[in-house]
Amino acid sequence: MEFAPTRGIELGGLLGRALAANRSGRLAHFVVDENSPAIALFSEAHVRQNVQGDWYGEHAGKWLCAAARAARRTGDETLRQRVQRVADYLVGRQDADGYLGTYAPSHRFMRPRSPAPRTWDGAPPVRTWDIWTHSYLILGLLEAGALLDDGNRGPARAGARYVACARRVADLCWRTFTEGGIDVTTLGNHHGMSATVLVDPAVELFFATGERKYLDLAHLVLEQADRRPELQLLAAALAGADVAEIGTGKAYQLCWNFVGIAKLCRATGDAHLLAATRNVWESIRRFHLTLGGGPWGGVAHRSREVFNHPGVFSPYGYVETCSTYAWILLNRELLAITGEARYAEEIERTAYNDLLGAQAPNGEDWCYYSFPNGKRVFTTYWRCCKSSGALALEELPAIACGVTRDGIAVNLYGDADARVQTAQAGTVRLTQITHYPFDGDIRIVVAPERTAQFSILLRVPAWADALSVRVNGGDAGAHGAAPRGYLALDRTWTKGDEIVIAFAMPPVLHAQTSRNVQESKGPGGEPISQEVMHYDYVAITRGPLVYATGLVDGYKVEETLCLPDRITSGERLSGKGGAPLLELIATPAGSEGPAIRMNVAERPPLTFTPYFEAGGRNDGAWRLTWMALAPATRVPGAK
Repeated sequence: MEFAPTRGIELGGLLGRALAANRSGRLAHFVVDENSPAIALFSEAHVRQNVQGDWYGEHAGKWLCAAARAARRTGDETLRQRVQRVADYLVGRQDADGYLGTYAPSHRFMRPRSPAPRTWDGAPPVRTWDIWTHSYLILGLLEAGALLDDGNRGPARAGARYVACARRVADLCWRTFTEGGIDVTTLGNHHGMSATVLVDPAVELFFATGERKYLDLAHLVLEQADRRPELQLLAAALAGADVAEIGTGKAYQLCWNFVGIAKLCRATGDAHLLAATRNVWESIRRFHLTLGGGPWGGVAHRSREVFNHPGVFSPYGYVETCSTYAWILLNRELLAITGEARYAEEIERTAYNDLLGAQAPNGEDWCYYSFPNGKRVFTTYWRCCKSSGALALEELPAIACGVTRDGIAVNLYGDADARVQTAQAGTVRLTQITHYPFDGDIRIVVAPERTAQFSILLRVPAWADALSVRVNGGDAGAHGAAPRGYLALDRTWTKGDEIVIAFAMPPVLHAQTSRNVQESKGPGGEPISQEVMHYDYVAITRGPLVYATGLVDGYKVEETLCLPDRITSGERLSGKGGAPLLELIATPAGSEGPAIRMNVAERPPLTFTPYFEAGGRNDGAWRLTWMALAPATRVPGAK
């Protein structure tokens, strides 16, 4: 699947408002010119004395990526000029050998590291994020180049100097890891995963230049990552290891590493790389996501950002917004390679819940961590997640529509205006008119440049147990999902044709169990399993949205519910006084979508609103997604 150019996509509705706030908030204020703190880190005065091992230099590349995309998508001339000014400044700060970082010469990645023992997280004795920062700089410079070129591929491309700057960085890396004899895994924490992320920008340089030496760099980094006994990145993934067992299980770095591996697969067609990436995706999807689609960890672990053992569940797990961003990227790459709708569904689920749930309405503030059950806390100035969240939002417009050999794929639902190029019909304009994700009714107006026969592929969400599709008021003539999870409407399309989709969106109850089993032996040596801890929880979704409530009764951070003795995940039940257990009610004041009332015994009803806005989107607001069940209640098949 190829994605439509972002300048042809305009998202409205909930995602459109988030993008607009992002552009007028974070992207407009965080970086203005070379004197902005995130860029001043690269000044000669700072670099000369910086031996602290900080990672703050990543913000420059992240901002360039997000701001360049936003400027290209919207035509924002002020933002375009700022991107050019910052990129020009960085090019001017590059050393003759290609170095473009924030560290003093004594702490740069070209210097050999001693083999002294590392810290628990696999970090080298001299802490460094130098390769990490350079990886984001390469990506940011390439995006700045694409903005300045904007389709011009002639010899006098305006963005060529930025691509040349990125190439010099990669060439320095190649010399360091070959002639310099330095192993990339000695240059980052988590047994090198913070440096092996270089695979991603190396492959992007290949896409931008066509030069195979950058594929060679990506292969070299991956080979060194595989040789490190504590990491064995590709080998562990191919063997089916759970992500918690690869390296230190660091969620952000693992996801980003496999984004690069997926891109290397896209560049080379190597099926082993795809198999490894799929294995990692399956592990994360099955065991390591919140109900809102964010990678989580941090329970009973030394790091809040590391995946837990696959058998662990807690409603208090940490979701780092950086990990949410990297998970979206991983799904984007797998969607591009396979064209399978399940990857688009994961992007949509994550975007509407844990991503928007971390953003403040002003577009400036972000949560570093989000919790299914916990307090919303806006993070401090330098934290990585503010830039990652802003960049994650700018990924969404390009993903909204894609083109495959089977037709135009509608990947994300919500108000949108997309212009997609096709061989048969020229430019095809698809306009979505809907209140989705709060409502399952979607109208799509089709306007091809010329009348032609082609297919429009409608993603069928896994949660949609009932749907109808009509074209121009009549039956669409397409029943059931295509093999890759899309419903194909193949016909001759003319300007003004309309598709009407209706997804049923009943509230659905989900179940989870937190338990611990102690294994021992009996008097005769026979194995004995004794359950020593067991807590059941339930939560609510409706369509793609997760629902949550604020502090129960205005002050309680937990509540234990009395439900029927036996319930099944997904079952529609009667509640207190014969009323439905889950009942859709009108949109409360100050909310964007309808609420759900839970009618339970032994207490007044509880009101749930969409997770991203539950409790209010202000700093300090509480959100409670999972409700504990009374011990007498058992949930067969809880996951």
